[in-house]
Amino acid sequence: MLSLFKKPRFRGGVHAEEHKTATAALPIATDFPLPKKLYIPLQQHVGKPAEPVIMVGEKVLKGQLLAYSQGLISAPVHAPSSGIIVDVNDYPAPHPSALPIRTIVLETDGKDEWMATPVALDPFQLNPEEISFRVGAAGIVGLGGATFPTAVKLNMGRENHVDTLIINGSECEPYLCCDDRLMQERAGEIIDGVRLMLHGMETEQAVVAIEDNKPLAFLEMLAAAEPYAQIKVIQIPTRYPMGWDRQLIRYVTGKEVPVGCRSSEVGVTIHNVGTAYAVHKAIRLGQPLLGRVVTVAGGAVKRPMNVEVPFGTLISELFDFCEVRSDETARIIMGGPMMGDSLPHTGLPTVKATSGILALTQSELKNTEEQPCIRCASCVSVCPAGLRPLDMANNIRINQLDAAVDLGLKDCISCGCCSYICPSNIPLVQFFKYASGEVIARQQAQHKSEQTKRLIDARNARMERIAQQQREEELARIAAKAERERLKAEQEALV
Repeated sequence: MLSLFKKPRFRGGVHAEEHKTATAALPIATDFPLPKKLYIPLQQHVGKPAEPVIMVGEKVLKGQLLAYSQGLISAPVHAPSSGIIVDVNDYPAPHPSALPIRTIVLETDGKDEWMATPVALDPFQLNPEEISFRVGAAGIVGLGGATFPTAVKLNMGRENHVDTLIINGSECEPYLCCDDRLMQERAGEIIDGVRLMLHGMETEQAVVAIEDNKPLAFLEMLAAAEPYAQIKVIQIPTRYPMGWDRQLIRYVTGKEVPVGCRSSEVGVTIHNVGTAYAVHKAIRLGQPLLGRVVTVAGGAVKRPMNVEVPFGTLISELFDFCEVRSDETARIIMGGPMMGDSLPHTGLPTVKATSGILALTQSELKNTEEQPCIRCASCVSVCPAGLRPLDMANNIRINQLDAAVDLGLKDCISCGCCSYICPSNIPLVQFFKYASGEVIARQQAQHKSEQTKRLIDARNARMERIAQQQREEELARIAAKAERERLKAEQEALV
């Protein structure tokens, strides 16, 4: 019984069907043919979109800067291959709305010719700030899905004196195996990236956490980390959403991240294994983030695989390579089936956040016929954030969004556990996504209204000051005129 208390228990979660066998045993495919055109969005990260530095008609080399980062929370974009810039215009974004976003269109020349990049002979002789600078210049963001600029997290870790770096190797989403294969095939490079990140944050120890359904990845990472006492590789239980940062921190360290705080404030920073691999390439080889391993899976895929592709590759070309049966495809999802986005068509590009593309058949989709709630409270028991999904949904149904916020709407991570477990097929997570967007829209409208009121009040105050000044000037003129007339009358009286 005492063994139950060796590690803090994690809250909620579900044992979702994994669907990983089709791709987990296959090596990463590196023979993907270079597309004739790459569509590179300028917004592939959290924060402000990058700003282009190239012109239409300009010839570029692989790795060349195409757009620079704007402000602190942003990331630059680089050319995934050599070729000619043929357009900088709006193009549909890889998003459920497919709304247009500013995009650079690169026509590749087939040479895949690299530009010369400086490389440090011994990166551990660089100061930590230089490590962060080079990571930021390489356009590296969190490749676990959050796409937060990695350099910012490294700087925050150093400023907050973080004592533990956690490398997230859980990959808890069903179907996805890109991180699993990366750990199996490139463990040494990942561990080197972890060491560089430790140096960049001036942190003493790292923990690589891998779910216990990835035994081969665990053994490879364990062997790669063996020479380095500051890096510990552990197995964690397979349970979705173990990859959520707060869940993972709580299980690995026992620390609870308070609501509204960042993990660095409790001495912990989390990065994905793919991010660590990208850091290795940036610092050791001078290569910016130009592509990634993507899992292509689902019942409609004839050749499911993990394939390395350059950013800007259209999903349609990826599907052609993997021989996806379009007539059997009922839904296209970017990411995993739990938290991924459903895409309207395949004419959309892959980006830094594209960990997987799923082509699911109708039989793989959950029955969406909603039934009345049976008050089983299953949604409450599986919520990793400790919320009451049913109560929040009921308030959202009657447009009581403030009540839903009071119940913890802003703490919802949209993991989908509640919808997955609900026996009545109530689309709970859809309620929360709608409500979150509506709350933000209302807050923006209120902010705009308050700003307008402040501007009107400021204008009225300014106009009142001007009117008061004019009145005072008029009174001064009248007084001056009266004084002149008095003096004139006195002079005339003396004469």
